[in-house]
Formats: sequence, C-alpha cells, structure tokens
Amino acid sequence: MTNPTRPAAAVILAAGVGSRMKSDLPKALHQVGGAPMLAHVMETAESLSPDRLCVVVGHGAAQVAAAAREAREDAAIAEQTERLGTAHAVAAAREALAGAEGDAVILYADTPLIRPETLAAMQAARAEGAAVVVLGFEAAIPGGYGRLILGEDGALARIVEAKDASDAERAVTLCNSGVMMVDAARLMPLIDRVGNDNANGEYYLTDIVGLAREDGLPCAVVTCPEAETLGVNSRADLAAAEAAFQARRRAEALENGVTLLAPDTVFFSHDTWIGRDALVEQNVVFGPGVTVETEATVRAFCHLEGCHVSRGAVVGPYARLRPGAEIGAEAHVGNFVEIKNTTLGDGAKANHLSYLGDADVGAGSNIGAGTITCNYDGYLKHRTEIGARAFIGSNSALVAPVKIGDDATVAAGSTITADVEAEALALSRARQTALPGRATRLRQMLARKKAQRTH
Repeated sequence: MTNPTRPAAAVILAAGVGSRMKSDLPKALHQVGGAPMLAHVMETAESLSPDRLCVVVGHGAAQVAAAAREAREDAAIAEQTERLGTAHAVAAAREALAGAEGDAVILYADTPLIRPETLAAMQAARAEGAAVVVLGFEAAIPGGYGRLILGEDGALARIVEAKDASDAERAVTLCNSGVMMVDAARLMPLIDRVGNDNANGEYYLTDIVGLAREDGLPCAVVTCPEAETLGVNSRADLAAAEAAFQARRRAEALENGVTLLAPDTVFFSHDTWIGRDALVEQNVVFGPGVTVETEATVRAFCHLEGCHVSRGAVVGPYARLRPGAEIGAEAHVGNFVEIKNTTLGDGAKANHLSYLGDADVGAGSNIGAGTITCNYDGYLKHRTEIGARAFIGSNSALVAPVKIGDDATVAAGSTITADVEAEALALSRARQTALPGRATRLRQMLARKKAQRTH
C-alpha cells in the first residue's frame, strides 16, 4: 500500500461541463455505487493520507464544492474560470499546493475506478527516483487516447496526443490515462512552462513529461488494466462504470468469504459491508449505509439501505429495510415486511406482511402478520415501544405513542391506543355477532335486485 511517511498532496480535476451527459447535474456528481464519482476519487486519494487535497471546480462550482467539502471538510477549492486544458486546470490549484513537498497526484472526478493499489504503485515509482510518474494502460483500441512514448532506456520519453501523433506514434498501444504523480515541488514550475502550440490550442498537462526530460529528470510509467481508467463522458459510460464497480465489489465479497448465490443479480453501494459466512441470495439491492454481520442471511428480492443486520439474523425474502433499521442477532424479518427507524431485538420475529416504523421491539418478541405501527399523525412522527417476549397478534394496529410491556399479548385484530402493562392481555375489537339464516336471505335479496336491473 501507500507509504504514509511520504508527504502527499492531491489535485482532483472536476471542472468539466459534461455536455454529453445531457444533465443539469454537474458530471462529477453523477453517482456510481450510490455515491458521486467525485466521492469515489476523493476516497482513493485519501489512501495517500494527503496533507492537502484540492478540488478544481468549474461548471456547477457551488454544487461540486459542497460535495467535496462533505467528503473532506478541509478540502481546498480552486476554480478554473476558463477551459484552456488540463495544465491550465492544475495551475488553478497553485495556491492550495504552495510549499507542498513529496508526491502530488493528479486525478479526475470523471474517472472513478482508480484503485488505491494503483496509487501505491505510482508512489513506489516515485520513491525509486522518478520525478513524474504517468499511469498508462494497454488499449485494445487506442483510438483518441494519448500515446506514451518510451525511450531506448525503457523510461517514459514523452506523451503525444492522438491529434498530434504521427502514424508510427498512433500505432503505439500504450496509452495515457491522464493520472499523474509528480514531485510536488517541481509541479508548478513545470506547469508554468507548458505552451499551447498544438492542434487544440490548449495547455496540456502531458507536456510536463517532455519538459521534465529536458531538465534531465527521470519519468516513469506504471500500468493498470484498461477498465480501471474508464472515463465517464456519457450515460453509456456511466452505466459501464457502474457495471465495472459492481463486478469489482462482487468479486471482493466472494473473496472475503461471502456467499452470493447469483452474484450478477446482487447490487452493492460504495460503503456496503458484509461479514464472512453471510449468505446473500439473488436479486438483492444494497443502498448506501448497510452493514450485514457474519452468518446473517439476506434472502431473495430484498432492498436494504441505511441499516444494520446483526450476526445470524435472517432478512426476507421480499423485505425492505429502510434507514435506521437495526436488526438484532438471530432476529427474523420475513416476506413483505418493511422496517424503518426501528430496532428489532435479538431473536425477535416479524415474519409476514408488517410495517414497523419508529419503534423499539424487545428481544424475543413476535410481531404477527399484518401488524402496523401507526407512527405518523400527519404532522409528527411518534414511537412505539414493545417490550421483551411480547406477542402482537395478526392484523393489529399500534397507534403511537404507545408502550407494550414485557411478556404482554395483543390479541389479533386489535387497535391499541393506550399503553399495555407487562404480562397483560389487550383486546380492542368489536363484539362478534352471528345472525342465523341471515346470509341466505341477504344473498336472495341481492339476487332479486340484480335481476331487476337487468330487465
């Protein structure tokens, strides 16, 4: 991994308009794995433990800056007011990097799949003496990528943009990802010497390689798989990035001892955590903020977000856990049960067709089918408290705020509006009345009315 003793800084370029996305949302804020692409890139940068992190904004500057500060409160924000190329964008971070030493990594907010291990390899190349390290990849179809041209000594000699490349240079398949790691003290002096004498009239960051070589400074290439360098410029690219992210997370889960019965049908968020020996069945979606402990089971067709599932618990099939759901050890959440902002105690069960919102359910309690906690009065939310080992009969409505004591029983079909003390039996339903022969007479009457209407 990265070397925490080496001082580091990070510059993340997030000024792009992203016109091909056809969106009012700045490109850097489109999500992969339930988090903005910018957040993914900042998390990767944090693997270097950078003393300074600067996000260069442009289009949608206020929104992007707010997202950056949400991810890292002390993130510096620099604005690129004109779009004059990547070197011009990095130059906007001049003040944020003033006096910086060590490794300065340059990343892109629309390239969210770069791994910390890749930055570690680049840092290792820097430690071996390279003043500039470029992240490259072997492209199946080089197309419009810049080409990495190596010298006779195998070191990086220069980077040539596709539009400016000769036929021989375009035949090179080693391509530039755009990601660089540079001696921080040399970065801005090199940037200041970059010109715009090229086909686009822009200031290319890639030119610093040739400038460094002119100064006798060594430059190196570190490679990674092409998929890791995927840049997002369209909705199709975003879908491809999501697919790559999901494939990576599924592989990591399997490697870490999680059983996925149908991996391609399970969808993770950026922060999903699942313990070893957990079982996840098919067609499960994990939204942000989910932790599933070891030996828990998430059955088919469940949706979980903002929740915690304890060891040995069983969720689903067809269950929904919403933010604030806390499922205790060995607890059971069954089919078509929705839980929100509720603690289900150890060993408690809610096995069928129930809604538990803003509630605390004690250990060992049983929630019957069709039970609901009536938690909202149209203006405010209220809590329901159910003690340990309580039994709530089927089709009960618990009108909050209300408390059900330990070992209490609520009879099926009851509407509970007052507290129930421990060990009490609560019933709240109309007395049943049976009228002999009335059903037959009722059917006959209705049949006559129907016949009259048809004539």
